[in-house]
Amino acid sequence: MIQRCHKWRQKRKQYIDQARQTADEIERERLLQTAEHYGRMVNTEQGKIDSTRDPKEKAAAVAAAEEEQASEATESADEEESPFPDFITNL
Repeated sequence: MIQRCHKWRQKRKQYIDQARQTADEIERERLLQTAEHYGRMVNTEQGKIDSTRDPKEKAAAVAAAEEEQASEATESADEEESPFPDFITNL
């Protein structure tokens, strides 16, 4: 389950990166919708993973996820201003 979730996260990031690079608005929207689909799949799968963990593991996983989000936030703050709305870039 975890490998599948990781693979989907990578695909989602790939689609978002492709959408940032494309000039065609229709293609960009298609790529973003596909990335959103993968995001939903990841959330569902992560919920299944979290429900099977014991509380000690869950607390460690939450701390690791918060740390990862904080590092992504500083990364994205360093990047140029994105032409995408906040709800798309801050998924």
